[in-house]
Amino acid sequence: MLKDKHILLGVTASIAAYKAANLVRLLVKEGARVKVIMTPASHHFITPLTLSTLSKNPVHAEFADQQGNWVNHVDLGLWADAMIIAPASANTLAKMANGICDNLLLATYLSARCPVFFAPAMDLDMLKHPSTQSNISKLLGYGNMLIPSGFGELASGLTGSGRMEEPEQIVEIVNEFLSGDKPLSGKKALVTAGPTFEAIDPVRFIGNHSTGKMGVALADVLHEQGAEVVLVAGPVSVNLSTKPYRVQHVVSNEEMYAQCMSAFPEADIAIMAAAVADYTPAAVADSKIKKKDGDPLTLQLKETKDILAALGKSKKAGQVLVGFALETDDEEVNALKKLQKKNLDAIVLNSLKDAGAGFGTDTNKVTIFSGSGGKFESSLRSKKEIAQEIVTYIKTLL
Repeated sequence: MLKDKHILLGVTASIAAYKAANLVRLLVKEGARVKVIMTPASHHFITPLTLSTLSKNPVHAEFADQQGNWVNHVDLGLWADAMIIAPASANTLAKMANGICDNLLLATYLSARCPVFFAPAMDLDMLKHPSTQSNISKLLGYGNMLIPSGFGELASGLTGSGRMEEPEQIVEIVNEFLSGDKPLSGKKALVTAGPTFEAIDPVRFIGNHSTGKMGVALADVLHEQGAEVVLVAGPVSVNLSTKPYRVQHVVSNEEMYAQCMSAFPEADIAIMAAAVADYTPAAVADSKIKKKDGDPLTLQLKETKDILAALGKSKKAGQVLVGFALETDDEEVNALKKLQKKNLDAIVLNSLKDAGAGFGTDTNKVTIFSGSGGKFESSLRSKKEIAQEIVTYIKTLL
């Protein structure tokens, strides 16, 4: 419950600022004590009087009030049990991500010691721009919590992602966090991420372009929702040194297979997001293979162990096993074959034909199929947002 919780609401210059009135009303209805900070430009979209009346507190926008008294941003930051920035415009996200402090809201954000939630609101092209996605990734890396924007009709007349989440959902998310009632508390989750490298000799290997970002985002979301996470990570390009869950580093398919088979019996949820090599050299040279001018090099390959199939065979009642399928042709047909053949509860399809999806990007677009015939299609969104959608889908399967 939010009764007697101190909630600091930041309102920025977005057409979605009109939703701030209902958000304040709902927070107060839940018993929270609410204070509002506005950016100067947000006054074009909603008046301080409206938010002051609903919150029953003065609304601040400048470093000094109308009487010339200093508005102490440090005290505001220390007062709050949670800070919500909703709507969060592209401009404010950029300033938050890069430590720019040119208004009271940003000074308070930089001073806050409490959990910070941000709910982006902007047009779809602004949201998917690489700079905005980079800023969102930075903010997540700082420990801030994203409230993903919704998909629908936008103020521009276009349809897509960028709508600020509805106030009812924002209140539910913050309430759930502050109450400690996390939906996956008590659940154990196994996640794989990244590529595997299959050695040819001590210098060279067979690999792929996977960075591990999708798998790591899934592990992050599962942990945030209360699950006890084990991440089995190949050679990813993500810094895992500060992750608050258990990370098992592996290199080859054989090592990943061993770690997964060891962890899976205790897992309630297993998401196999790693891009595991299907083939490995039949023999690995003990020393570097030297180039011989004019002579071709022939490698004999053998199949690697099928981790997903092995887990599917050993799956017990109550366990949820989710695979990934990265396809270039007959995508849906091949994904559904993999779903059935490997005894999965769901499969997440990536198509390399979708711009901005797949390896090496900060965004993704997926289609999820369940063993019971369900189907969910996402729009192109950040990998953290896609991870949240996948975990939400998985919770319906538990």
